[in-house]
Amino acid sequence: MLSNREGQRVPSVVFRTRTHNAWADRTSEEIFGGRTVVVFGLPGAYTPTCSTSHVPRFNELAPVFKANGVDDIICVSVNDAFVMNEWQKDQKADRLTFLPDGNGEFTAAMGMLVDKSDLGFGKRSWRYSMLVRDGVIDKMFIEPEVAGDPFEVSDADTMLRYVNPEAREPGFAFVFTKAGCPHCARAKALLERHGMSFEEVVVERDVSGRALRAVTNRTSMPQIFIDGQHVGGADDLDRFLKERR
Repeated sequence: MLSNREGQRVPSVVFRTRTHNAWADRTSEEIFGGRTVVVFGLPGAYTPTCSTSHVPRFNELAPVFKANGVDDIICVSVNDAFVMNEWQKDQKADRLTFLPDGNGEFTAAMGMLVDKSDLGFGKRSWRYSMLVRDGVIDKMFIEPEVAGDPFEVSDADTMLRYVNPEAREPGFAFVFTKAGCPHCARAKALLERHGMSFEEVVVERDVSGRALRAVTNRTSMPQIFIDGQHVGGADDLDRFLKERR
């Protein structure tokens, strides 16, 4: 039976992390004391749901959490520091803190350590998320105890709705650009200034000019899409972002 620890303090443990190729011990008191922190625990680095959904969405929404009073978002897994550091690089999740719980001490003390020996994983974390204020657990979202790897309530969107039901998401942009294009650089700077994540495709490097015309019926660049809507070029983007305020 997984335990809900709302109203209790987080376990006091020492996390063995690595920074700049050297060991660096970090305590629970250092990590959680005097801060508002979102934590999400997951079964393992490089595993499918963790890599395609759980981590990317928290990373995407990190600026919104920060705007709503969250100081840090921490991913905890029963993996060692080397694996967690490489996974963070692979995920390009620079907005998050990856915290290795290699011996499972924190996860066990949280009551979230489960046996996944049937998958060859050994002891791992059950999937959950929690909001911690000054070391005290304010809210926990624990996945239901069913077979497999349920992913229904520990996601970033559920946590954001708890932190602030009125929080506004920044949207996600897809940008066609061209190397050396000043208008493209301006558009990317506008997106970054508004905290909007984007994916960039460079025409004539990643796709052909014909692909750009097929998608947008235009040849000028940049061409920007936001949440499925074709916005247009840099000037169009500037007007769009001003109207969204």
